[in-house]
Amino acid sequence: QVQLVESGGGLVQPGGSLRLSCAASGSIFSINVMGWYRQAPGKERELVATITSGGSTVYADSVQGRFTISRDNAKNTVYLQMNSLKPEDTAVYYCNTRASIPAMGYRYLELWGQGTLVTVSS
Repeated sequence: QVQLVESGGGLVQPGGSLRLSCAASGSIFSINVMGWYRQAPGKERELVATITSGGSTVYADSVQGRFTISRDNAKNTVYLQMNSLKPEDTAVYYCNTRASIPAMGYRYLELWGQGTLVTVSS
C-alpha cells in the first residue's frame, strides 16, 4: 500500500540535465527525511543527496554544485534536479525515505523506490 514511485530517468547527453521525481503514496503519517541513492553496475549503492523535513540537505562530493534536491511536503514528493551530467553519473537512481506508517504502529520504516535508470552518453 505504501510505496515510492520514481520517474524522470532516461538517456541524456553529457552536460545535459534531467529532473527526477519520487512520490510517496499510501497511508503515511509523516516523512522525516527523503533522499536519492544510485547504483552503477558492479558498484555499491551510494548516497547522492538527502533532504530533511526542515530543508537541510546533504550532497555527495561527486554531485555537489551540479545536483539539487528539493521536496514538496504537501505532495510527499522529492525531486532531484541534475545538471551538467557526466557519463559517470550513469546509474539506477533510487529514492529513499524514512516514514511513519500507521499500519505499522506509526513506526518509522525505511522505504525504497523501484529505481529509475539514468544514462549519460553521447
